[in-house]
Amino acid sequence: MTTSQTPATIAPAGTGPRTGAQKQVAETGGTTTVGSGATGAAEPAATRGRTSIADTVVVKIAGMAAREIPGVHDMGGGLSRTLGAVRDRVPGGRPNVGRGVKVEVGERQTAIDLDLVVEYGVAITDVARDVRENVIAAVERTTGLEVVEVNVTVNDVHLPEDDEETAPSETRVA
Repeated sequence: MTTSQTPATIAPAGTGPRTGAQKQVAETGGTTTVGSGATGAAEPAATRGRTSIADTVVVKIAGMAAREIPGVHDMGGGLSRTLGAVRDRVPGGRPNVGRGVKVEVGERQTAIDLDLVVEYGVAITDVARDVRENVIAAVERTTGLEVVEVNVTVNDVHLPEDDEETAPSETRVA
C-alpha cells in the first residue's frame, strides 16, 4: 500500500473532507488514527487494520521526555502544581505526568506547549533547547507524528532554600 506525502496542517477534528491521500490518517474525538490499513487475506499482515493514538498518549510521552532533562524541577503552573502536590500525597494517588503539557494533534502533525519550573543556576535557554530536542525525538519516534513546534514557558525558578525544612517555631507553652 502506498501513500502520497502531502503537507498537512493542524486542523481540528472533523474539518474538511477526506480524500484518498488523506484516508491514511483519520482523526476522531481526541484520537488520531495513523495508518488506516487495508482488509482482506491478500493484504500483508502488517497492514491489516488501523492504529489509533489518543491525545493523552502524546501528552504523557511529552511530559516524560521533558522531565528527563537535567534542570527541569517540575512542570505546570502554580495552581496545577499545588493541586498535583495534594494529589501526590493522597494514598493511592499517582503523579500526573501530563501536568504542564498541552497538545494539539492534527492528522499527521502535532504541536506541544510545555510549562516548566527550572532549577536555580541552570541556563534556561539551554534547558529549553534540550527539552525541545528530547520531546520532539520521543514523540516522533514513538507515535510517528511530525512535531511542528514545542513552545516552552518557564513559569518559575526553584530555589535551593525551597527544599529546606522550616525550623520548628518555639512554642510559648511548655
